[in-house]
Amino acid sequence: MERPADPTQETGAEVGTDPAGFPMNLQRVREASGLLTAAAMRRLDEDLNWYRELPAEDRSYVGLVAQAGINAFTSWFTDPDRPPHGVSEIFAAAPTELTRSISLQHTLQLVRVVVDVVETHSDRIAAPGGERDLREAVLRYSREVAFSAAEVYARAAEWRGAWDARLEALVVDALVRGDGDDSLRSRISALGWSGRGNALVVVGHATPELDEIRTAEIRRVARRAAGDALVGIHGDRLVLVLGGEGDLVAAATSLMSRFGSGPVVIGTQVPSLTDAPRSARSALAGLTAAPAWPQAPRPVMADDLLPERVLTGDYTARATLIAQAFTPLQDAGGAVLETLSAYLGTGRSLEAAARHLYVHPNTVRYRLRKVSEITGWDPLDARESFVLQVALALGQLGRG
Repeated sequence: MERPADPTQETGAEVGTDPAGFPMNLQRVREASGLLTAAAMRRLDEDLNWYRELPAEDRSYVGLVAQAGINAFTSWFTDPDRPPHGVSEIFAAAPTELTRSISLQHTLQLVRVVVDVVETHSDRIAAPGGERDLREAVLRYSREVAFSAAEVYARAAEWRGAWDARLEALVVDALVRGDGDDSLRSRISALGWSGRGNALVVVGHATPELDEIRTAEIRRVARRAAGDALVGIHGDRLVLVLGGEGDLVAAATSLMSRFGSGPVVIGTQVPSLTDAPRSARSALAGLTAAPAWPQAPRPVMADDLLPERVLTGDYTARATLIAQAFTPLQDAGGAVLETLSAYLGTGRSLEAAARHLYVHPNTVRYRLRKVSEITGWDPLDARESFVLQVALALGQLGRG
């Protein structure tokens, strides 16, 4: 018995699937490119809220990309057996503007809308019998466009990452040098610094193997610890600028493993990043002076190194010691300052100081407690008594 004829084996002139019918499909797609572009733009406006909220200029960029995608598909459709090439040219109309205006997720939504528009119109566009071929070609090409979009965004992210790293280095360098002009504020804003809470600078020696990858890792860890963070490499020094509303000293302490050997100094906490040059100065001065106190903790606060900083010629440390220790004791009146001087001058002996002042040792002890209440430094502690002795010497020199 003879089998019935297979309708798919009929002539391409009738069903449009053989080589003779392909040119008809291609011609129809070419003629419909304007229709498809207009339909795609209408769908974008109807379906995508983020597209409607874009500025007019950004919407025009998205429109150029959609039109370029349809035109590129038409060109490729002339020979669908070859691999799609030149797909990245779709985004050449506005690559930088596009990646700044919309996310990769939004771009993929754009691709899906365009694909859906072509599929919806395939029955009207394709030659009779060629609808399936057209839909399969669209799906294949849309996959290539999606991969191309991801590549474009990856390149843009890499470029922005390199630019951000250079900008970050400039900002940290400016903070270390003490610059604080309006351009610094704009650069800080460009780096995404939130500006919430306080700020401080941490300085120590960098590890020998510190490179771009490890620096990026430090940046990520620092931002998890503090909220805001900038990382700078200055010769053999690692400089961290931390900001946020939490405990920044605790955040800095948690990052000690990221520094190399040697002292790590935490600068004075300041109310904002624009005040960070003051924190940087104190941290750098402390790092210079830290070798004079081998028993210093790690990390050590810059203000805990005030005596050593004075020895290196740090005028700020000198003024701080006089303002926080000598001047309040002098203003307190009575015999508090005299008792501190006698106690320090007699080898930190309560009995010797009492004999020198002709008072009972308990009186000396009481007055030294007053010194601690006034200044925050305890004369009975070996380290803190040294701080007070330097402050006393500086104040006496100022008197002379």
